[in-house]
Amino acid sequence: MEKKRVAIAAGIILNPEGSAVFITRRAAKAHQGGFWEFPGGKVEGDELPDQAVIRELGEEVGISVNTVEPFLSLKHDYPDKKLSFDFFLVRDFTGEPFGREGQPGQWVKLSELSHYDFPAANSVVLEKMERELGKNEQ
Repeated sequence: MEKKRVAIAAGIILNPEGSAVFITRRAAKAHQGGFWEFPGGKVEGDELPDQAVIRELGEEVGISVNTVEPFLSLKHDYPDKKLSFDFFLVRDFTGEPFGREGQPGQWVKLSELSHYDFPAANSVVLEKMERELGKNEQ
């Protein structure tokens, strides 16, 4: 039986200068556990991806998102899961992000993202960030 593709919306939360991004670490027992990620989660029911990322960032990292900017959409198949991702840039938000569900979270300079282990699905996102956002780093 064909596995159902799961829709995921994730936020690339940038600091006001655009030089750092907030990332969180997946729980060890989760799919792709132990890897760092851009926070987000499943698109539920009739939600649009931009609505889902706003909701998920409130739930996961405690920020209120005012606007999002589409960054990249992609599909990635793991041996055990088929996923589709919508990544959004988040520059306009209130609050200070933190691991609201107990997960580690931290600000990382864009130039240092390569020092963190991300799931394979994120490689294209990281490459695009380096090309397009790396110039913002101070």
